Amino acid sequence: MAGSPEEQRAVDDLVELLDLEDIEVNVFRGRSPDIDQQRVFGGQVAGQALVAAARTVDDDRLVHSLHAYFLRPGDPKVPILYEVDRQRDGRSFTTRRVVAVQHGRPIFNMSASFHIHEEGFSHQFPAPTDVAPPDELADFATRWAPYAKELGEWYTRARPIDTRYADWTPPERAEALPPRHRVWVRAAGVLPDDPVLHACIVAYASDMTLLDTTLLPHGGTFMNAKVQMASLDHAMWFHRPFRADEWLLYDQDTPSASDGRGLARGFFFTPSGDLAVSVVQEGLIRELPS
Repeated sequence: MAGSPEEQRAVDDLVELLDLEDIEVNVFRGRSPDIDQQRVFGGQVAGQALVAAARTVDDDRLVHSLHAYFLRPGDPKVPILYEVDRQRDGRSFTTRRVVAVQHGRPIFNMSASFHIHEEGFSHQFPAPTDVAPPDELADFATRWAPYAKELGEWYTRARPIDTRYADWTPPERAEALPPRHRVWVRAAGVLPDDPVLHACIVAYASDMTLLDTTLLPHGGTFMNAKVQMASLDHAMWFHRPFRADEWLLYDQDTPSASDGRGLARGFFFTPSGDLAVSVVQEGLIRELPS
């Protein structure tokens, strides 16, 4: 479904952001958006790295899994080089390793595996049935309007990913909540019919709310100045076809937090109830001294 002209431009900008420049064989260059940010958004690096890996893989093979580590904060003011190692080209599976480099040092690495389509066994977790549909939920601008002053430019700019919170947790809350968080997400405009691009858009979106889930049992949010948060590692499995410009229910929970780290899981369900993508992430949730 098409969004507003501003939202469609934001989606087109994201597609352009993921369209890497070919520098040399197996070497690609990406950039960051021209916005005020202290470090590169982790979902951007994951999405661009997946694009780099896919550029070296035959079109009949689609990504089925990726495993990544965030090594250093990315500098949004300089380009990112993505170096691809063609580790294996088998009859059914293709494996790539990607290293993202800035200032001569790796900031991110990822292994990704691609697979030809096969018929086989099929089962899945059932999709949640106790979630309000996205059209009955407040959009991002409405939901966050009371906090516009605190959020500043992050609130006012057009966003490429439309988010609707089925489980809304106000930023000022102090009480502990159940360790589960459901959010509807989709690209805020129309995307080309490229399954690789749709996978990269979901990789981008998967890092937007997942780590926040780990604070639910502890009475905090990402706006809490007393908590330092950063993604450490990220893994995804792509199970079934989907479109990233159609609503996906991102069902997230947090099995554990300890030793300054929190673990979160997420499952993307299509509107018809198919489990499309599974995600697991561990992140730093360090409580800062008062």
